[in-house]
Amino acid sequence: MTFRSAASSVFSALAPYGWDEAWADEFAPYEPEGLLPGRVIRVDRGQCDVVTAEGVVRADTAFVTPHDPMRVVCTGDWVAVEPAGNPRYVRTYLPRRTAFVRSTSSERSEGQILAANIDHAIVAVSLAVELDLGRIERFLALAWESGAQPVVVLTKADLVPDPATLGHLVQDVETTAPGVTVLTVSATLGEGLEVLTAVVGGGTSVLLGQSGAGKSTLANALLGEDVMEVQATRDMDGKGRHTTTTRNLLALPGGGVLIDTPGLRGVGLWDAETGVGQVFSEIEALAERCRFHDCAHESEPGCAVLDAIDAGELSERRLESYRKLLRENQRIVAKTDARLRAEIRKDWKRKGAEGRAAMEAKRGRWS
Repeated sequence: MTFRSAASSVFSALAPYGWDEAWADEFAPYEPEGLLPGRVIRVDRGQCDVVTAEGVVRADTAFVTPHDPMRVVCTGDWVAVEPAGNPRYVRTYLPRRTAFVRSTSSERSEGQILAANIDHAIVAVSLAVELDLGRIERFLALAWESGAQPVVVLTKADLVPDPATLGHLVQDVETTAPGVTVLTVSATLGEGLEVLTAVVGGGTSVLLGQSGAGKSTLANALLGEDVMEVQATRDMDGKGRHTTTTRNLLALPGGGVLIDTPGLRGVGLWDAETGVGQVFSEIEALAERCRFHDCAHESEPGCAVLDAIDAGELSERRLESYRKLLRENQRIVAKTDARLRAEIRKDWKRKGAEGRAAMEAKRGRWS
């Protein structure tokens, strides 16, 4: 087989999974070594399934740094894999264009990559339970930080038969997600899927959400067949068991690629200051009009954010969620950034001194 025909074979086999000229250029240095390009469609305990021009192969990831969770092979990676061997190995992964990262639950606050090289981050939210707007904001902050375009999909719309109620729920989410497309669907009835199908057909999408959000049902609807196992949610709280236990990359029949993920109980921020700012863009825009550039939006005179709350243009819940996510993100970054950690401690001492001075002043007035 000539080089040209081999390259053509790679393109025809991998194009449905997102292969393009730019990826081919990234892979070019590994061609003389006889390595194969491929995309990781599943990772499981140091092993991964990779789709190549020769089909799906099983490969070991030991050659890729295994002890740093930010550098391990993950679903969605494009890799250079050995053409043969028992076991055969992934030699490296190509530079990631985007990555969805959350903090782990460990006290070391490490980052964990859930999916790589994604174009759309689809946040599935069930309408069968009360909306948790704070959790939606948290998902969106990580989605924006990943470099992907977020999309919120409100699932199980058939369980909200009253159009007025459904309209209010959609409006609440749209206010929570400025600049984000919000869709309502009923995967079981096949309603509202046309726009979502068009979105996911334009690249790689990762499907995110809590257990019971209807992700597997939604994935099956997009795939046109029952590929993902579905389990009923609990009646008492609308939550489900983890039907998806690994992150799986699947080519969609109408074009595009979908990465289905397990339900996420914890969605910790990981160095997501830019993403938080994007989610709360209206607050950051207001902050630019505050009298003081370092306004904390608590009690300062000339605070445009507090003025907006007084005028009913901004909700206190929204501001408190903004503060909470900024504080959380600051703590995470401080654990790995000595300079920022020192600045935070200095700020703590300043606020502590101001508090003590205020107390002394009060005592002076009382005496």
